[in-house]
Parts: sequence; C-alpha cells; structure tokens
Amino acid sequence: MTYAAACSQREDSAEAVAEVCAEVRERLGGAAPDLVFLFTSRVHTRQLPRLGATVSEGLAAKHLLGCTAETVICNAREYEAPPVIAVWAAVLPGAEIETFELQFESTPDGLLCGGIPEPERFDATGLGAAGFDPATTRVFLLGDPFTCAVDTMIERFGEEYPGVPIIGGMASGARQPGDNRLFRNGDRVLEGAVGAVVRGGPRVRSIVSQGCRPIGEPLVVTKAQRNIVLELGGRPPLVRFQEIYGVLSERDRELVHQGLHVGVAMTELRERFGRGDFLISNVLGADKESGALAIGNLVRPGQTVQFHVRDHETADEDLRDLLEELAGPQSDAALLFSCNGRGTRLFPAPDHDATTIQETCGPMPLAGLFAQGELGPIGGRNYIHGFTASVALFG
Repeated sequence: MTYAAACSQREDSAEAVAEVCAEVRERLGGAAPDLVFLFTSRVHTRQLPRLGATVSEGLAAKHLLGCTAETVICNAREYEAPPVIAVWAAVLPGAEIETFELQFESTPDGLLCGGIPEPERFDATGLGAAGFDPATTRVFLLGDPFTCAVDTMIERFGEEYPGVPIIGGMASGARQPGDNRLFRNGDRVLEGAVGAVVRGGPRVRSIVSQGCRPIGEPLVVTKAQRNIVLELGGRPPLVRFQEIYGVLSERDRELVHQGLHVGVAMTELRERFGRGDFLISNVLGADKESGALAIGNLVRPGQTVQFHVRDHETADEDLRDLLEELAGPQSDAALLFSCNGRGTRLFPAPDHDATTIQETCGPMPLAGLFAQGELGPIGGRNYIHGFTASVALFG
C-alpha cells in the first residue's frame, strides 16, 4: 500500500492543482490512487468550479472525497491562512471502496436520511448477517454543517453498519448555508454529506482526543429530560457546580469562564473515573431559577457525569497519550479532523496536532482540516464532537 500527501499555496487555482497533482503522482510512482481526499480553501472553488473533477482527472483517481475548509492540514503543517489546497492519496490493493452521497428529507414520520449504501448479505434469503467485518470496515464522511442532520445520520449508520467507526468532519469556513462545497468523485455537492465505505485493505485505527480533564467529583444524574440535566444527586446541577467552583484554583476558575464542559461516563462499571472515561459535552445553557443545565448530548437518570475544563496542556497530553497507547511507534499515513477551536486558538504555537502526530507516529503522509464538528467513535459508538482531534491512522 502506498500513500502520498501534498499541498500548494499558489493563489492561481489551476497552477495549485497542477503542482499538487504532479507531486502526488511522483510520490505514488505514477500509480492511480484508489482513494483521494481533497481539502481546499473556498477561493479555489470560486476560481475553479470543477475543482474536484480536475483533481480526480489529474490523478486518474478511482474514488475522491473532499470539502472546503477554514484551515487546511498537510503533513506537519496547519495552514490557518488561505489560500491552500491539499491532496491525500492512497493505493489500497485488496480494499473494496464505495462512495456515496447523503441527502435529508422531512417526512410525516420524521427526518429521512437517504443514500447510505446497502450492506451486502451472506445468504440468498437476504436475512443473514451484514456482509462486512466491523474490524476491517470504516466509514469516512465529510458533511455540510448547515444541512447534514448528523444525529439522524449516525443513528442510520448504527442500524446498517453496527460496530463500524465513522471518521471525518464537517466542512468549515462558510458563514451561511450554500457557501461550503463537498466533492464526490467528479461531482460538486452543495448540501448533505459525502462519504466512502472502505472494506478490507489497510488496518485503520481511530483516535478521538477530547483534551479535557475533570474537576470536582463524579455525580449521578437523578433527574433528566433528553439533554437537560435537572438533578445531580438529588440537587440542581447549578447548586452542585457552585459547590465545586468554590474550591477551585484560580487557574481552573479562569478555564471555567472560557468554557465549561460535562463528561458523561461511558460505563458505570468503574469504582473510579478519570480522563478518557467520559464523552465530553459542551454546556449549552443554564436556567437560574431551576438550576438545570442543557448539554450537547442526551443524558438519562442513573448515568455518572463530571464537570470538565479544557486547556492546551491537557489537550497536548491527551493527544500524545492516546497516540502512544493506541497507535504504536509507526503508521503509514493519517487523516486528521481537528476542531476549528484548536490550532493557535488553543495552543501557544502553530501546527500542534499535525506535528504531534508526526513526532509520535511518523513521518508519514497526513492531511485534513479544521472542522466545524468532528466525527469519531468513543466507547464503541459514533458521535459528533467539538474541540476534539479525530484521527484515522493507516497501518
């Protein structure tokens, strides 16, 4: 298996595409890639409307996915200032790849997600097990944050492809619907999502670094309604939080004012909880009269939660620990979907996530984007995240 990643900062779109394609072709030894990812500043989609088709034709790519990005990542750099275009390409003998496009439609029965590839079936009756191995199947997905109904999509994939990780992110940089661009092979897509199911081929390990650490003590949810936490240990959540806030250090109080998070324990079968045991959710709002908290994920009575804060030191340590624990010393290639709240908005120096992956698992071809929501599995289930780094490592 062979991988390559290259980028260009040329302002002229045609020149940038020619430069990137030439470098990728050279690094692949002239082989036609089975799978290509394209990440680009929006300026190139305005100059070159057929951008995806041009890259696909220039590489003779069998399958291509891509999207516009506020920040484009390539190899060890995170290009936070446009223009830039990056291409990641892979020759994957033995892999079965199927690309798809998702569209969403409101119906009397609820929101319909159409376009998910039908899993193959083992037996002639069509009633056998799904024809894929969750250990060797991956779904890669790029969506438009304005028009992709992420929760519905994740639920449908869970039904059709149980146990299969979804790795990817939402296009970024647009301020209003219709300004993002998605690419599938030679097509330009304005809404919904595009993706690929990859069966067999390389081993792909997924890592989701949430970069938070807990404060206070774990608390049991005693009353909740969907994503509203009404009681923690029989008392209003705001009362519980005020007790914790009163004994925090000045540094942690500063971090609380920058953003408070709630971690929902992924299992109750632990005597003690630590970092990595929680699905991190943003606090969306609070009601001062009732003391209730609204968070970014569903929660139910009986679950354990704990308040969290985020800083660059914790985010750095969390990413390095996960890479060393799960990835091993060397990978062949990587795709990186970092939150657009990371980069120099979180870390004191640029290129943090890309260089950390290269230092820990590289050197290797790497590409990606700063996303407006990152997709990746936690505790065996797929979620849409914020402030995370979701990584696919190819071995």
